[in-house]
Amino acid sequence: MTELLTTPFNPATFNATTYLLDRHIDNGDGARIALTGVAGEVSYAQLHEQVGRTAAGLREIGLQPEQRVLMFMADSPEFVTVFLAAMRLGAVPVPVSTMLRPSGLAELLRDSRARFLAVTAEFAETATAAVADAPELLGVLTGRGAAVPGLPAFDLDRLARTESVDPPYSTTEDSPAFWLYTSGTTGAPKGAMHRHGSIRVVCETYGRQVLGIRAGDRCLSAAKTFFAYGLGNSVLMPLAVGASAVLEPAPSRPDLLAARVREFGATLFFAGPTFFANMVRAQLPADALAGVRVAASAGEPLPGALYQRWTSHFGVDILDGIGMTEMLHIFLSNRIGAVRAGTTGVAVPGYELRILDDAGREVEQGLPGTLFVRGASMATGYWSRYAASQQVFQGEWLRTGDTYVQDAEGYYTCLGRTGDMLKASGIWVSPGEVENRLLAHDAVAQAVVVAAPDADGLEKPVAYVQLQAGRSTTEAELVEFCRQGMPSFKRPRKIVFVDRYPMTATGKIRRVELRAMAANVLSAAIATPAALA
Repeated sequence: MTELLTTPFNPATFNATTYLLDRHIDNGDGARIALTGVAGEVSYAQLHEQVGRTAAGLREIGLQPEQRVLMFMADSPEFVTVFLAAMRLGAVPVPVSTMLRPSGLAELLRDSRARFLAVTAEFAETATAAVADAPELLGVLTGRGAAVPGLPAFDLDRLARTESVDPPYSTTEDSPAFWLYTSGTTGAPKGAMHRHGSIRVVCETYGRQVLGIRAGDRCLSAAKTFFAYGLGNSVLMPLAVGASAVLEPAPSRPDLLAARVREFGATLFFAGPTFFANMVRAQLPADALAGVRVAASAGEPLPGALYQRWTSHFGVDILDGIGMTEMLHIFLSNRIGAVRAGTTGVAVPGYELRILDDAGREVEQGLPGTLFVRGASMATGYWSRYAASQQVFQGEWLRTGDTYVQDAEGYYTCLGRTGDMLKASGIWVSPGEVENRLLAHDAVAQAVVVAAPDADGLEKPVAYVQLQAGRSTTEAELVEFCRQGMPSFKRPRKIVFVDRYPMTATGKIRRVELRAMAANVLSAAIATPAALA
């Protein structure tokens, strides 16, 4: 693996907060803006002091090293302060989705055995309903006027005014730093446990060597900080280089984020394919992202046709990549000036990839298989999930659960989740290939293809299609369009027009829900020319 260091450090002790904050103070950059957005500006010197005082305050109220702090918080300066302060004192912050219901939040509180819950005002009602089912909680950390009755409450503003300032706890690169919950490749939520050293790895690999982030950048992310992609975009990578994070607490909408780009001068923009599609559909002006020098995409594959629509309209390039919560951030990506539309690019420096068949053998170039990745940002495993850890973390390698193929020039193309591949007329079909063909039709904004059984119980492609604003087409027209552009057996046997898709908390389309919805659309339908096998 390539050497990742750019600044010397003592290998015996390493606390990620010194890498993210103290270096800038030591270099005389304390006046630089670390955080900006609707909540106001926070300089590196101010953030450094807030984090040190909050760490001392958390220690004084009873938080100990390696104990967990569950974070149910909007993207805000309070989020960043709590996240860094917990790590600074050797504790473990655990950001979780703010879309959770009370029962889901209570489940994660119990599973993590969190001693404190940090919450901002927007989510106080949900937190109040959840804490009664979390007997190990000692108290609630409240920000921006939040109130959660039933437990001792500690105001974050007051904690940040603690008289003492704690130095960083003597953690090492391998000390537990933070957890991120994910359904990942095996279903139920699991806490992926990350080390202090992993933060430096992703910042020095993807952040510096692929994204090219620099101190003058301002980062705005549609993906929220409660999951890996957003955490890297809005906290880890900007702070690593002395850049600024533009924090937006409200739910991401195309018009809102376009306004934030203009208002706060964002130069790097991060989102997922679904959000990019929504921005195209929103009919924003072509100069809506003026000032953004490059965009990044992750979470699910970015179709080539969507890439072309986006770049031709906004004039901003997109670097499509893939990351996983278990790997913390992006490990496979396109590069600036070398984008291959419709592919996920090439390996990020410091990471190794291989494609294996079902027997665990490496496939020949051009053949599909399951993607595996190796790199120093890999989580140490799932908290209290032995069987799931064994399935995903296989020695030095991590099984992604995605089906990929590599071309002769080294570019990787995603064919879908390994379990999403389907056979039509006995031949393997990639949902992504059919989706890309549908997206080439000028009336189609987004398309998701899943397998559905026909009247004989055989798998056939069914497409859920969202149209461009103000455009119309018919099922027969789209089926014929697919028939003309690909082998006939790959064409959808049914087109279902939808206004929206079921989404996960992290902004990905819930294909499992679409498969359930499609279970009867072919077997119950009367055969028509568009649906004939």
